[in-house]
Amino acid sequence: MDAFARKLEYYTIEDIYALPDGQRAELIDGLIYDMAPPSTKHQRLLNYIITEINLYIRKNNGACEAFPAPFAVFLNKDEINYVEPDISVVCDKDKITDKGCNGAPDWIIEIVSPSSRQMDYNKKLFKYRTAGVREYWIVDSMKQLIMVYNFEQDAFEQYSFSDKAKAGIYEDFEIDFSEIS
Repeated sequence: MDAFARKLEYYTIEDIYALPDGQRAELIDGLIYDMAPPSTKHQRLLNYIITEINLYIRKNNGACEAFPAPFAVFLNKDEINYVEPDISVVCDKDKITDKGCNGAPDWIIEIVSPSSRQMDYNKKLFKYRTAGVREYWIVDSMKQLIMVYNFEQDAFEQYSFSDKAKAGIYEDFEIDFSEIS
């Protein structure tokens, strides 16, 4: 059992909304997982990546929108799954509501923290794939690696922080991780 999972009871999205202000958690298959506050390094990475994505979308008059955490994703449109990916790129405007994204985003990026390692590499990888996410990136600053899972093509690529990581949902977009200081 994950160290951050609460006692073995099954919860719903109502329980997430009932959490005290400022307390963040995710709900996966009815289990609540508390979220630690992000580090400054984590936030710098998030800011760099989402800025690059937003600049690309704007430059190309793209239809997708990129949302940083905290942004609610009701992954399976049910009452027992609620996640807040670090970055969610949604191309189907019908999925976007005032509460967040109702269904799987097209592209999800998770930036690994010490407390999220197991979730990002295992539980979320499986959950995102089965929910219909098209592409999933795991950005691991401790390992200086970016794992790119293109679920549509059933492909996997690995990049280092000295590389340009190619996005699968766009033909001509890559993020230069060597520019991150």
